[in-house]
Amino acid sequence: MEAASRSHNHNRNRSRAAFERAKKLIPGGVNSPARAFGGVGGDPLFIDRALGAYLWDLDGSRYIDYVGSWGPMIVGHRHPRVLAALEVALAHGTSFGAPTEAETRLAELIVAAVPSIDQVRMVNSGTEATMSAIRLARGFTGRELIVKFSGNYHGHVDSLLVAAGSSAATLGVPNSPGVTRGTAGDTLILPFNDPQALATAFDKHSRQIAGVIFEPIVGNMGCVPPSQEFLSALRETTAADGALLICDEVMTGFRVAPGGAQQLYGFRPDITTLGKIVGGGLPVGAYGGRSEIMQHVLPAGRVFQAGTLSGNPLAMAAGIATLELLRDEPPYERLEQLSARLADGWLAAARSAGVACCLNRVGSMLTLFFQPGPVTDWDSAARSDTARFARFFWGLIECGVYLPCSQFEALFVSAAHSDEDIDNTIAAASDVLASLA
Repeated sequence: MEAASRSHNHNRNRSRAAFERAKKLIPGGVNSPARAFGGVGGDPLFIDRALGAYLWDLDGSRYIDYVGSWGPMIVGHRHPRVLAALEVALAHGTSFGAPTEAETRLAELIVAAVPSIDQVRMVNSGTEATMSAIRLARGFTGRELIVKFSGNYHGHVDSLLVAAGSSAATLGVPNSPGVTRGTAGDTLILPFNDPQALATAFDKHSRQIAGVIFEPIVGNMGCVPPSQEFLSALRETTAADGALLICDEVMTGFRVAPGGAQQLYGFRPDITTLGKIVGGGLPVGAYGGRSEIMQHVLPAGRVFQAGTLSGNPLAMAAGIATLELLRDEPPYERLEQLSARLADGWLAAARSAGVACCLNRVGSMLTLFFQPGPVTDWDSAARSDTARFARFFWGLIECGVYLPCSQFEALFVSAAHSDEDIDNTIAAASDVLASLA
């Protein structure tokens, strides 16, 4: 394929017209706020098609894609095996509202890859997965309080929007209207990577906390890895108190390792939430854990959770094809090489341009922060120069490189990216960073 355009003359007239039309019918013109470009200004691109590592907008401009549908497209867009699986499933029907063997097959693949999961329940989104996991933790323990961490985003669940990252942080709305004081009162907000704050909370609320939910590698205040001390404190403190540890691997599951961040860092949570990659690009979520916990979910137990389209056959087919690809042709070593090359190239370009930056990376997730760093939690991430990031973002758009439209989102490298894509991205970033100095 042709190299990314660096013409600085991209026409976006059709995208602008599409956005104006959408704003008349859809709140803000988008169906998820992170797509609105609120963190970078200007109008969003409307996408027409995708293939491999590339997107094309309505005006025909091609971009090297580092969003990957916000993570799911680890094998690239329109992978032949995924498309073939979808064609087979489509020929049988799009939805039955009844059990299928595909649901069991995807469950087998998840259980085989993630040692902490004995049983798993399919849902339709990451938000559904985290909402269900929290209800299960409360039902299992008979307790009410939940702990979450500033800058960790777990979907638009009422009790978890008390302090949000991702699009809410980007738009400067960390607390959402519509979340009641009663709901907020059942959630404790702690700083990420702070073992002492965790210990203090459990001392104060001993035997009252149902569960602690966290992103093992945060992707929604930019890529922020955990310290080993923090991970150890999470596991030891929750276990000692009888609370459940809920690991939100919607973003990291099958991304940083076959068994997710918990495999990478060597810990075992009580409940894991999944999404994105396990649906191969179609809407899906899942939550799972030890059998003794999962047996509390209806109809085996009394904790209610249901979904008419849960286990949708098309989503199951795409998920099965994707997880089998990751098992049969593991891309992780290649993803590590490409991602390290991109990270090193960007840091060298920033140093050469004299632009203060730091970079966090875990596998194929990374973020270039416009500040000296280090970035270890929400307070330190929030010190980033978002105006400079916005100029960087639009400069790369003009060079044919599509990044997440916020300083506070991780980008993703896929198995479809080539060495040439990475080199073109580094060269484009060098030009843009030089213009920011």
